[in-house]
Amino acid sequence: MQTMLTMAWSSWTPPALALALVAFVFVLTTLLWKTNTKSKILPPGPRGLPIFGNLFVPGKHPQRDLHRLSQTYGPIMYLQLGFAPAIVVSSPNAAKLFLKTYDLNFASRAQLEVAKHLGYEQKNLIFAQYGSYWRTMRKMCTLELLTNLKINSFKTMRKEELDLLIEHIKEAARDGVAVDLSAKVSSLSAGMTCRMIFGKKYLDKDLDGRGFKAVIQEALKLLGTPNLADYFPQIASLDLQGLTKRTKAVAKVLDAFLEKIINEHIHLVDENRNKDFVDVLLGFMGSEETEYRIGREHIKANILDMLMAATDTSATAIEWALSELMRHPKIIKKLQKELEEKVGLERMAEESDLESLEYLHMVVKETLRLHPVAPLLGHESLEDCTVNGFYIPKKSRIIINLWAIGRDPCAWADAEKFFPERFVGKDIDLNGRDFQLLPFGSGRRGCPGMHLALTIVKSVLAQLVHCFDWELPNYMSPTELDMTEEFSLVTPRAEPLLAIPNYRLHS
Repeated sequence: MQTMLTMAWSSWTPPALALALVAFVFVLTTLLWKTNTKSKILPPGPRGLPIFGNLFVPGKHPQRDLHRLSQTYGPIMYLQLGFAPAIVVSSPNAAKLFLKTYDLNFASRAQLEVAKHLGYEQKNLIFAQYGSYWRTMRKMCTLELLTNLKINSFKTMRKEELDLLIEHIKEAARDGVAVDLSAKVSSLSAGMTCRMIFGKKYLDKDLDGRGFKAVIQEALKLLGTPNLADYFPQIASLDLQGLTKRTKAVAKVLDAFLEKIINEHIHLVDENRNKDFVDVLLGFMGSEETEYRIGREHIKANILDMLMAATDTSATAIEWALSELMRHPKIIKKLQKELEEKVGLERMAEESDLESLEYLHMVVKETLRLHPVAPLLGHESLEDCTVNGFYIPKKSRIIINLWAIGRDPCAWADAEKFFPERFVGKDIDLNGRDFQLLPFGSGRRGCPGMHLALTIVKSVLAQLVHCFDWELPNYMSPTELDMTEEFSLVTPRAEPLLAIPNYRLHS
């Protein structure tokens, strides 16, 4: 799960004193900055407002607004967001420069007010700044938590959770009623995530009475809400939008829950059970094996990372894939035919079948091209540098617009069309080596949980398509399905996906 540009700004009126302070600091900073950059060529970009710069350029859907601007100013575009310079990257070739050629210089993250409070001073893997601590944590998580061996050890658990979902949907099929697939898939993802990370599922009452979905989504919205403190650090303490207060309240709820989880694991005596992610992390607490002494805050920060990264991202990808399939009946029939040939109608699909399902892989790739779960990736430059002849200042926010890259006409023919067959005979993978398709990022900051995410997305999608035929409710035609997205740190459908199932297996 990655940092992204925020959505539309809420209306606000800062106190006159704060505005005067910002104006003074802005003028002083601008004069000094212009003197230092007088002979340097910045990327092209739109003219900004005094003090605020281009803060109000992104609207309700920033990925679309930035894509539209890039068509005027080019694939490497400059924006001034308050005091923070920002570089927007909107083409595969430009992304390759920032994520491969000069990857080391753009491997850090900006210090963000909300991330600081939710991530225990950004001790988590996603938001930690680049350096030896981040390298230590990534190595630990990758080698101990996200190996194929560890992922495969939870295969039985994933099947149990998926079987429960299928049984619930079969009941709806018998009754001929519509299923809220958005809610069902989200609940499934939360259940799998909890069992992998915590060793068991928890009830809504265990997390402030609201449950995982509500609390995690609130945290994600706070991370995706623009915060003036990030662009005008001088007024951060004023908390003009009340975001810090709201973030601290959510962080308090999550911290109490994570403390409960850690205490349960410390006092749990059962050497024969399958160790979960928390057990593995606790094994490093106080250990001298790593360069850094791992304490409770480090563990809580990285547990929360796993929880937020896994709960909503996989569910959102599945939701968009099902939406596109229901809009394209011929494509879903073709996928069902592949499943019939490779799996048969006598049984459900298994994870062991996934490797042979070539058309399923194409459907997932095409979904992630058109609907990247995180449409805007966020990096920060460590030092001043020059890219493609343009000066990139130190501590610039680097915004990789995956939504725009997935629609680049130079990389994709009929880019707005959902057409999985475009991948036939093409060796384009999702590992971050092909810069026209980067749903999991690339380079040092590429997502280490890609294999786990794809396993969940493909197995759930295969099962739902193989076991059921789907019909939209209220005699809705496929072309009438609303595909509006809701921008956040993770970008789901604005409206839940409802469909009527019809069980199709012989068993």
